[in-house]
Amino acid sequence: MDNRLAKAKPMKLGWSPEEVERISTALNEVLANYSVHYQKLRNYHWNVKGSDFFDLHEQFEELYTETLMNIDEIAERIRVFGQTPLSTLKDYLKVSTIKETGTDLESSTMVREVLSDFTILLHFMADAVHAASEQGDSGTEEMIKKFINKLEKHHWMLTAFLAK
Repeated sequence: MDNRLAKAKPMKLGWSPEEVERISTALNEVLANYSVHYQKLRNYHWNVKGSDFFDLHEQFEELYTETLMNIDEIAERIRVFGQTPLSTLKDYLKVSTIKETGTDLESSTMVREVLSDFTILLHFMADAVHAASEQGDSGTEEMIKKFINKLEKHHWMLTAFLAK
């Protein structure tokens, strides 16, 4: 191994501790809300019933699978900044605006809950984009904007589903 590489120090990303705190706090808020939302989607996937079962069972699975991937990306982005992502259910529930629901809900109530969660997630995602933009963090900004685009499409589709 080249001796220069062995002695090289890790590169700093270039953000001040205050900037890192602002970005990681915004990302942890998204992470906490996304994590509670994820569990709600699992709940709905397992417990949906009635004439919409086949459509919604599959849709909830697609949503929670995508959500899990996004959660992982957000947590890893927080690690990029040398920060620790929230990772306990206790912390998620403490920080999250999204709240748990019961298991015995009508399918239309489940969909309305998911739509409400999307609105909350979009609010926190917009805050994360703003925080990243203020600090010149294009990596976080692009990642969250990608999530926003997908959530907006899911919102449209579930809204159309309720209009039947």
